[in-house]
Amino acid sequence: MQTATSNKAPAPDIAAQITHAMRMMGVAPIPRNYELYYEAYLGSNQQLSKELAALGSRATQEELDAIGAQYFSHIHHPHGIERAHNTLAAKLSELVNLLKDEQYALENYNKVLDEAYLNMTSKSAASADILRHAIGILTEATVDTMNQGKERVQTVVQKSAEMEIIRQELDEYKRIANTDSLTRLANRRAFDDALASVYNSEHLRNFTGLLVADIDHFKKVNDTFGHPVGDKILATVASVIRANLRRDAFVARTGGEEFAVILHDITQEECLQTADRIRTVLAGTPFKNSKTGVNYGPITLSVGVCMATEAEDPVDLYNKADVALYSAKNAGRNRTVLFEEGMRKDSGRNWLIYRR
Repeated sequence: MQTATSNKAPAPDIAAQITHAMRMMGVAPIPRNYELYYEAYLGSNQQLSKELAALGSRATQEELDAIGAQYFSHIHHPHGIERAHNTLAAKLSELVNLLKDEQYALENYNKVLDEAYLNMTSKSAASADILRHAIGILTEATVDTMNQGKERVQTVVQKSAEMEIIRQELDEYKRIANTDSLTRLANRRAFDDALASVYNSEHLRNFTGLLVADIDHFKKVNDTFGHPVGDKILATVASVIRANLRRDAFVARTGGEEFAVILHDITQEECLQTADRIRTVLAGTPFKNSKTGVNYGPITLSVGVCMATEAEDPVDLYNKADVALYSAKNAGRNRTVLFEEGMRKDSGRNWLIYRR
């Protein structure tokens, strides 16, 4: 395995650049607008970039939302999410009211029981008529309470089923919001959350590794064959990565042609073996147009690896894996490099681009 010292200059603060650009263009700094301009900054979708540029400065929110609805399905549903939340809150309120009614009914029934007991045990209750009257009241109250209880149980079951449907709808919105539309992998937002969770557990920190991979010479591929071909290659690379990982591995597209993999319950050696397996399989995968015979390959990956125990926090872990990745690039590409102390640390990029 080869390593090299990176001479890459310090990367700019992407979040600050995007926010500044939005401010200069008079665009509201809300999450769905930020995501649009972030994707345009990456250049992973040239058509999206062109449409944003065509709007010029002072684009209206309606125009931005229209583009968002076209390229990001979850942006098309902000009102749907709000509606689902409101519906869920209303169903919970109805359920609480049902439980209050049930409590009130039981309290009244308890009063009837107390009254019947007093009548039946009092000295003046010797008369058979008084006893029959008390039993009649008790029987009627019991039947009414049981019938009301059955109705409420049925209503509670119905409300619970309705809330489960709403919960599934919200889960689907969340899944869409955390999925990269092109590769169907997790996106950068989901990756940031997953990486942060590693440091919530001592066990996870001790047995977790991070792989950061970047397609070699991808700009040349886009420039030579066009972005539609580049998109198909990205989707194929994503499939190869996913197919060569354990089912419990977390894999995301974190940038234009960059991917990241979080591996739990794994050793450093196993991380390196996993990275090399992905590289080897991808390098041997044909990228050829079956109709025209045009060969787009070979397509290769450079991979940086760092164990969570070598970093202080999620930011440090990502930056160190990123340093190893660019060491792999500078060493000739199509190789895996493990982070080592002493590698230059000025090549790390800002991972908190989705933090708002």
